[in-house]
Amino acid sequence: MSDYQRVEAHACPMSTCAAPAGSPCRTTKGKVSIQYHTARFRLVPALAKALNVPTPAVRKPGTAWVELPRPAAGTEPVGHIRIGYARASTARQSLDTQLDSFAAEGITRVFSEKISTRVAQRPELEKAVALARELRTSGARVTLVVHEHKRLGRGIELVTLAQDLKAADVGLQFLTGELQGSHDPSGVVFNVLAALSGMEREYIRDRTLEGHESARKRGKAIGGPTVTNSDMLTMALQMRAEGVSLRDMVPRLVITTGAKKGQHPSPPTIMRMLREHDDRAAADTLAAETS
Repeated sequence: MSDYQRVEAHACPMSTCAAPAGSPCRTTKGKVSIQYHTARFRLVPALAKALNVPTPAVRKPGTAWVELPRPAAGTEPVGHIRIGYARASTARQSLDTQLDSFAAEGITRVFSEKISTRVAQRPELEKAVALARELRTSGARVTLVVHEHKRLGRGIELVTLAQDLKAADVGLQFLTGELQGSHDPSGVVFNVLAALSGMEREYIRDRTLEGHESARKRGKAIGGPTVTNSDMLTMALQMRAEGVSLRDMVPRLVITTGAKKGQHPSPPTIMRMLREHDDRAAADTLAAETS
C-alpha cells in the first residue's frame, strides 16, 4: 500500500479540512491540497516523523475538491499491471523472441530499444520505469517484465535498477534465465542484489588495483599516453638547475605529440617526469657501484 493510501485510511482531523477517509485533503480555497495535512499523516506511525507527504497525481492536486467514496475497511489496491521491456545490444539483433514472449504472456504495453548496456542512459527503460512508478502511485500492483535479466544489464546496472524499483514498490519478473520468476520488491532476490552491489564494487576495485600492480612490475605505464619526451626532460632539467619553479616551467614547455599537442604540461606531470628521471639515475648509480 502506498503512503497516500495509508494516510487516506484515516479521516483528516483538521477542523478546516475534515476530509473523510478515502479522500485527499483540501485547501481553504476548496481545491485538492498539494500535500496531506501534517495532523493527518502523523496518524500513520511510519510517517509520523515525515516533513510532508505529497498528494499523488492521481488525486489531481489543485483541482476542485470532491468527496471520494470511502473504501471498505481492510481493502488492498486492486488490479495488476505488467509492463514489458525489451532490449537488443545492436541494430542488427532482433527483438522478435522477446516481443513474442511478451505476447504469449498477454503483455501489451512494451517499451523496446536497440542500445548497448554500456550506454549510461537508456531512454525506453527510463520511460518504462517512470510509467511503472506513476501507475503504482494510483494504487495498482505493478511489475516490470523482462525476457531475461541480461536485457536489463549486468552487475551494478542491474542492482541499481532493482534498488530503484524497490524504492517505488514495483515488482520484477524474468520470463527465462537464472532469475526466472516473479520477484516482490521485499523479496529475497532484491535483497540479494543489494548485497551483491557492495561485493561487485569491491571486486572491481580489487581487480583494478591488481592489474595496475601487475603492469607496474612489467614496466608498463599506468594511465593515458605519456605527453613527455627526452627533449622536454632536457629542458626541465636545465631549468631546475637554474632554480626555476615547476609552475614557471609550465609556459616554457610544450607537448609535441598526441591529442594534447601544442598545450603545456601540468606541474604534476613535470614533477613526475623529473622524479622518474631521478629514480632511474639513482638506480644506475647504485648498479655501477655494486658492479
